Amino acid sequence: MIHAVLIFNTSGVPRLTKFYTPLHQSSQTLIQKIFSLISVRPAGLCNFLDAPELEAFLGPKDDTDERWRVVYRNYATLYFVFVVDGAESELGILDLIQVFVEALDRAFENVCELDLVFHFDEAHHILAEVIQGGLVLETNVDEISNSVQQAAKARRESFASANPLSLGSGVGGPRGGSLQTPLGWLTDRLTGVGAR
Repeated sequence: MIHAVLIFNTSGVPRLTKFYTPLHQSSQTLIQKIFSLISVRPAGLCNFLDAPELEAFLGPKDDTDERWRVVYRNYATLYFVFVVDGAESELGILDLIQVFVEALDRAFENVCELDLVFHFDEAHHILAEVIQGGLVLETNVDEISNSVQQAAKARRESFASANPLSLGSGVGGPRGGSLQTPLGWLTDRLTGVGAR
């Protein structure tokens, strides 16, 4: 099972956090602990490690041979970190991180740290398309991208239908069907032009 998905920058500042199991201590101290574990590792080492230090945060595992594992990838200034148990394959999780990054790249056209800061809701939506409840739902990047695009289109259409000021494109005006701006529509309504 996947217990946490974290993205933080090379200074340890979290940019996206999602926990699928309850924490026994604060999330900030857990993030700092994980950052201290992986930031000191040389680039030549593998991208996963056993982390018995996390038992204080996530609780002890039932099986004494099984440990918490941290699987991570470093892309430019961001660390993508998954905290998993022994039921998950480390190589499978590394591939899942790649799928998640590719989905973010498609949504943001070469994702960067600021995309995660200013569009955190969309980043969480993409993550929810990949993982829910700690289980992997989808690994096909095309399916993930299509689902995200359909949800964005539905949001825009819902906003346009609920907000008359957003109807600027495609609404016929009083002058022979020409396009009308939202301000023109509002002005016409307030002055009574075209109300007949």
